[in-house]
Amino acid sequence: RIRYAIPEELGRGSLVGPLARDLGLSPAELPARKLRVASATKRQLKSFTVSGESGNLYVSERLDREEMCGESASCSVSFEALVQNPLNVFHVEVAIQDINDNSPAFSKPALDLEIGEWTLPGARFPLEMARDADVGSNSLLTYELTSNPSFTLAVKESPGGSKQPELVLERALDREKQSSFQLVLTAADGGDPVRSGTVQVRVNVTDANDNAPVFSKSVYEARVRENLPAGSLVLRVRATDADAGSNGRVSYSFGNVPQGVRALFSVESESGEVRTVGALDFEEKSKYSFGLEARDGGGLTAHCKVQIDVTDENDNAPEITVLSVSSPVPEDAPAGTVVALLNVNDPDSGENG
Repeated sequence: RIRYAIPEELGRGSLVGPLARDLGLSPAELPARKLRVASATKRQLKSFTVSGESGNLYVSERLDREEMCGESASCSVSFEALVQNPLNVFHVEVAIQDINDNSPAFSKPALDLEIGEWTLPGARFPLEMARDADVGSNSLLTYELTSNPSFTLAVKESPGGSKQPELVLERALDREKQSSFQLVLTAADGGDPVRSGTVQVRVNVTDANDNAPVFSKSVYEARVRENLPAGSLVLRVRATDADAGSNGRVSYSFGNVPQGVRALFSVESESGEVRTVGALDFEEKSKYSFGLEARDGGGLTAHCKVQIDVTDENDNAPEITVLSVSSPVPEDAPAGTVVALLNVNDPDSGENG
């Protein structure tokens, strides 16, 4: 078993490691032993190539860790290295390390808040969380708000470790003196160098809409099987608002979620029903977590989290890959001689795999 580690985004032709040397092969042996790489999945084979002359392993295409592994903390590619005469196989694993190549981002350029002029100081208004596709310290977010005597910024940490920025009212507002405020919220990550993203916070001072929507749960959970038909109901969220008229009418929408979530799920603005839009594939991704927002007619918002577990169906047949065949076989070959090397792969999980 050979292990290498490389940063993501290396250019084509970058050296991964001296594979032949690490396998104990000398340059003189290489022509006869025919060192090559093989894998059950063709995509992994496109990522790396081995030099027939030096036996070095090289990157053959740009590797984007976020594209390959999403939000997973660790990311690696595994394949086999084969040599002939005699036939032998080695397992090679290449860890793809994160670099700080993504800035924190908000889903829209501006956040609009409606705050009643009789709202008491100390009131908190949840703001949108920024997303950063990197992992570890490269995605660790801190928030900063432009200075204003009427507002400060607080950060509420959830049990899962994510940080929710909140606008805190420091003193009572007087609509006749100032009817609106323009602030800037900045999210910075923990990378070196630091990358940041900004969103404008526009506060409109109105007559009191003094009840924000309240979700019946902070986290909604559901288990659904993969390959559900599009339009299937996954779950329903519900928020209530004690105000009357438009100030108590609640509509639902996505928070700041990845485009991949919007491609698979939809939320009905009036009923709060979360339905499938595209086909769910357990082998591609088995767990989804995203935020929903409830907004009343006066602009007050509440947020909840949705967690969806996708269960496995036996929808993949085993795949047999012939990695190597020694042919022809001499008639006097002793029992136990390796004739062929097969790889059987089934991406399903548990008994299905």
